[in-house]
Amino acid sequence: MDVQALYQQKRVNALDALKLVKDGDTIIVPTGAGEPPQLLTALSEERRRFHDVRVSQILTLRKFGYMDPETAEHVRHVAFFLGSPTRPGAQGGWVDFVPNHFSEIPSLIERDYYPSDVVFSMASPMDKHGYFSLSLAPDYTMAAVKKARAVVLEVNPNVPFAYGNCHVHISEVAALVESQDPVIAVGLPEIGPLQEAIAKYVADLIEDGSTLQIGYGGIPDAVVVQLKNKHDLGIHTEMIGDGIMALVENGNVTNRKKTFMPGKMLATFALGSNKLYEFMDHNPEVAMHPVDTTNDPFVAAQNDKLVSINATMQIDFLGQCGSESLGAKPHSGTGGQLDFVRAANRSKGGKSFIVLPSTAKDDTISRIVPTLTAGTHVSTTKNDINYVVTEYGVAQLRGKPVHQRVRDLIAIAHPKFRDELTEQAKAMKLW
Repeated sequence: MDVQALYQQKRVNALDALKLVKDGDTIIVPTGAGEPPQLLTALSEERRRFHDVRVSQILTLRKFGYMDPETAEHVRHVAFFLGSPTRPGAQGGWVDFVPNHFSEIPSLIERDYYPSDVVFSMASPMDKHGYFSLSLAPDYTMAAVKKARAVVLEVNPNVPFAYGNCHVHISEVAALVESQDPVIAVGLPEIGPLQEAIAKYVADLIEDGSTLQIGYGGIPDAVVVQLKNKHDLGIHTEMIGDGIMALVENGNVTNRKKTFMPGKMLATFALGSNKLYEFMDHNPEVAMHPVDTTNDPFVAAQNDKLVSINATMQIDFLGQCGSESLGAKPHSGTGGQLDFVRAANRSKGGKSFIVLPSTAKDDTISRIVPTLTAGTHVSTTKNDINYVVTEYGVAQLRGKPVHQRVRDLIAIAHPKFRDELTEQAKAMKLW
C-alpha cells in the first residue's frame, strides 16, 4: 500500500469535505483542543443547506457559527459536557445535553445508544507507516472512528504525534483537510489565597509515590504548585495540562511507583500551552488513550495510592455534591468526576478529594448546605464521597454516619454560617 499516494488522493478543502455529511447525520468531535476549526467553520458557513445535522462533543472551546438558535433546525449542537460557548444554548433550550459518565461515552457509541455517522477531528501529520495521531483527544473519538461512515481529519503540523491507543490509519480516512494554524492554547486558571489555602490541605495528605488524577480549575492547579516537594509521583488522569508538565520537569513525577503501566503517564485529552503540545510530541513517557481506559474505575484503580482531585459547587449534609448545575440550570456536566472518585475508593491506599470554597457571591451564600438547591444535578453521591476540603479544613466522610458527617462539614464551613447550619441540622434531627 502506497500511503503517500492515498494521502494525496484524500486531500480536499474543507467545503468539499462537507459533501460527506448527509441530512440527519451525527458528527462526533473530540474534546477541547481536538476540535477541528477549519471543518467546523466551513460547516458553520454552510449550515443552512443541511437539515437535522447534530454535532456532538464533550467540551467546546470555541463558539462556532453553527451555535445559533436561529439555525438549530439545520445544525444543532449536542453536548456531553457544557462550557462557556454551549452553556447559554443549553439553558435556552437550543443546545441538547446528554447525561453521561465520561468513561462510558465510548460504550454508548459502540452499543448504538448514541450514533456516530461522521467524525471530524484534528490530527498530527501522517507518519511513514500511514498513521495519524489523534493525540489531543482520543477520548470517545477512537470508538466513533470504528463506527463512522466517514472519518475526516484536519491535519496540522502543530498537533503532536503521541503514543498510546490514539492512532488512525490512512486507509480508515475518507478525507483530509490540511491546516497550519496554531493549536488553541489555554492558560492556567487564576490562583489566589483561597485556592492556595485549600490546596495546602490537600497536598499535605498526598504521599510520595501516589498516582494523580487532577481536574481542571484554580484549586486543582493550586494543588499542583504545592506538590513540588513530593517524590516519585505518577500520572493517570483524564486531562494532561501545563501543571502536570511542570511536575515532570521539576522531577516530582517519575511514574516509577505506578502499579498500572509503570513508566507511563496516561491521559485522554490535552489542554494547555504550545509548550505542552511540544512536550507531548514523540514523548515515550506520554500515553494518550481512549477514555474507557483512562477513566474506567476498574482500570484506574489498579494504580495503588490513586489520588483524585475534583471541584464541586455545593455539598449537602449527606455528602451529595452538586458539581454541574446551579439548581436545575445546567452549567457543565458530570465529566470524569465520579469515574475517578470511584477509582480512588477502589485503589489500595487511594484518596478522593472534592474541593470547594466555603462560600459564594462574596461570602453571602454558604456552599455547604442542609440540602442541595432544588433541581440540582447530583454528581458525586453520598455513598461515594471521601475527603471534602474547604479553606477551613478537611472533612473525611467515608464510612461516617450522617450525624458525624454533619458535624465535620459544619466545622469546615465559613464561620459566619456555622451557627445557622447547626440550627438547621438540629431542626432536621441530624445533630
